[in-house]
Formats: sequence, C-alpha cells, structure tokens
Amino acid sequence: MLIGTILRGKGSDVTTVAPEATVLDLLAKLAEHNIGAVVVSADGATIDGIVSERDVVRRLHDRGAAILAEPVSSIMTAEVRTVGPGDRVDELRKMMTTHRVRHMPVVEDGRLVGIVSIGDVVKSAIEELETEKASLVDYLHR
Repeated sequence: MLIGTILRGKGSDVTTVAPEATVLDLLAKLAEHNIGAVVVSADGATIDGIVSERDVVRRLHDRGAAILAEPVSSIMTAEVRTVGPGDRVDELRKMMTTHRVRHMPVVEDGRLVGIVSIGDVVKSAIEELETEKASLVDYLHR
C-alpha cells in the first residue's frame, strides 16, 4: 500500500503553526484539533519543523512553565523526516519505528500535502489484514 492511499482515505488537511506562535498557542491547536503533533510552517506549504505534545512535556520538565510564552521555534524539531505519497507504507512503518517518530509529514514537489500518524499506519495494516482474511475465507468456501 502507498502513503497516498492513506491520504485519500483520511484527507490531506494538515494543521500548521507559525514558528513565532507561542507554545501556549500550539497547545490550543493540539487541543482544538485533538492531535498529537503540528507541522511548523511560516506559509502552510513548506516545513520549518515539527512539534509534538511530547516536545512540550520534555521542555516543560527541562525549562519550566516559562516555555509557554516562548515561540514554537524554540522547542520544535528542525530536522524533519518526510515521505512522499508514492512511498510504501511498510517502509514508513520501519522508518517510524527506527527513528521513534509518530508523525510524518508528506511532501510532494517540495510542498506539504499531508501528514501520516502511527495510528494511520496501524489502521492501514489492519485493513489490509481484514481484506486478506476475507479473500481467504471466500476462497475456502468455494
């Protein structure tokens, strides 16, 4: 299965936050959209970084509540791994496991076109298994 297949099913909407937005603004977006990570982007199309709820928790522990007023750029991960819609989901699963990331932006022609979470990857694996099971059951009952 390709990553583009997942995006067709879930949609390509990506919540972004500007690098200069405060961490408190970021937390509001995470809560409002019930998500675990946001792409940091000045223009909504290019990627400046990514920031997750885990990043916030770790920085709160390290630096205290003062980070809530700091810009998102001060806590984001600037080196962002990305995938393309034509990449395979099984390779993405390996990459997420190896690099211990839960969210991967999807980029096509240098532009942000979606984001895939570990939940999306697990859901796609379950759907593939269910389809395979149905085919096998159908084959056995012929």
